[in-house]
Amino acid sequence: MYSQADSVAGQGVGSAYIELMGLLKERFKDQFEIHVNQYGESDISHYHTINPTYFLSTFSKKRGRKIGYVHFLPETLEGSIKLPKVFRKIFYWYVIAFYRRMDELVVVNPSFIDKLVAYQIPRDRITYIPNFVDDQHFYPMSAEERLALRQKYHLKSDKFIVMGSGQIQERKGVFDFIQLAKDNPQVQFIWAGGFSFGRITDGYPELKKVVDNPPANLWFPGIVSRTEINELLNLADLFLLPSYNELFPMSVLEAYSTGTAVMLRDLDLYHDIMDGYYLPSHDEMDMNTKLQQLIHDPAKLKELQQAALTASQRYSKDYLAGIWQDFYIDQAHKGGH
Repeated sequence: MYSQADSVAGQGVGSAYIELMGLLKERFKDQFEIHVNQYGESDISHYHTINPTYFLSTFSKKRGRKIGYVHFLPETLEGSIKLPKVFRKIFYWYVIAFYRRMDELVVVNPSFIDKLVAYQIPRDRITYIPNFVDDQHFYPMSAEERLALRQKYHLKSDKFIVMGSGQIQERKGVFDFIQLAKDNPQVQFIWAGGFSFGRITDGYPELKKVVDNPPANLWFPGIVSRTEINELLNLADLFLLPSYNELFPMSVLEAYSTGTAVMLRDLDLYHDIMDGYYLPSHDEMDMNTKLQQLIHDPAKLKELQQAALTASQRYSKDYLAGIWQDFYIDQAHKGGH
């Protein structure tokens, strides 16, 4: 494994890496010998991030079968980080050059297969394997436990609570989240996450002003632990991700695993992987309308909670364990092992 995914806190890439490593160590420690960031000879080299040192290592014959994890494409980085035009062009070229060095690519959303093919990457070198979360870390709590959590975080027991999570950046739709809070002072809003890329985050100056001085009903707890994310999801009535671009957001899987109702901006790329498991919305005005409906319709909210639990079974650790086991064995055979 080659990864710096967990070197910057609050990223979905890091969460996906942590989940996979946990699964492999728990289920396959006797089958796979796994080393992290070591340059000895290996049958398979799985690259989780695109660091330049990793790119250089791909030219070594010791790497064996080279696997690349596609967590983003140049177009999905728009609205995330702000780079001068010349640097952005070079970086986007490098992203694709890295992917082309791989013998096999793993995508977390099938909609990205055609986009990679458009970059002249052969279709038969791309495999779709969805993200997953560990239900031992993200799970539904009882009504009594959820009430106790509201007391713990000094939140009113009768308030409708909307939670979002992820990096605070323009691409995540945080400006819409802020506007919803302003339009609904009777609702408590929580956004867990931070500026993982600091000042080069797109929209940083404007977003930082709100984070430093938010409306009374909007709380930014910053980058928090997985345990705290599980607690915040459980005490919330609704998880809302108004993001403009995603691949397969870990934050949504975490919400599903806790049985929390989910509303998303209705992106085409969700249709293949999450259709029927979330309440779709189109813009801030539509989100506001549907939020009002949910506040006054407990039956609809209950329906979405059940859909979340159904989705969590579809993307369970048990199911994905077999998928990853078969994938690695197949790749070893393709590499002549």
